[in-house]
Amino acid sequence: MSTPEPIPSAYNTVTPHIVVSDAAAAIEFYKAAFGAEEVFRMPGPNGGVMHAEINVNGSRVMLAEAMPEMGSKSPTDLGGTPVTIHLYVADADAAMQRAVAAGATETMPVEEMFWGDRYGRLLDPFGHNWSVATHVKDLTPEEIHAGMLEAMGGG
Repeated sequence: MSTPEPIPSAYNTVTPHIVVSDAAAAIEFYKAAFGAEEVFRMPGPNGGVMHAEINVNGSRVMLAEAMPEMGSKSPTDLGGTPVTIHLYVADADAAMQRAVAAGATETMPVEEMFWGDRYGRLLDPFGHNWSVATHVKDLTPEEIHAGMLEAMGGG
């Protein structure tokens, strides 16, 4: 028998694992909004989804059905989340339009940002914040800092 890899080849070293109120619907939303591919789905004893995995632009995202009685709560159970999942794409404007068409709510329109990305934010129907970005300009740390100061009115 071979020795397994400590980090499986299909995963990045940091893998989001999100909790949603309706995992089956969330998987369908992520397919429509971000072009996700379903990799795995394990049904739970209550008929929901105990664990699932999707692939979004080459990155694995794990998700599970909320089970508040076991301490596993979704953002809608908690009244929101401070976490944003960041997604780099080839075309942030098109990605935002696709996500909104699939049912997301735009919370910040896509625009050029001082750090060199076209960037926007959205809220998915399951309470998770996402940002979409396309890197359009390579900048030095000094240029980014100067741009931040100017954007914040301090430069």
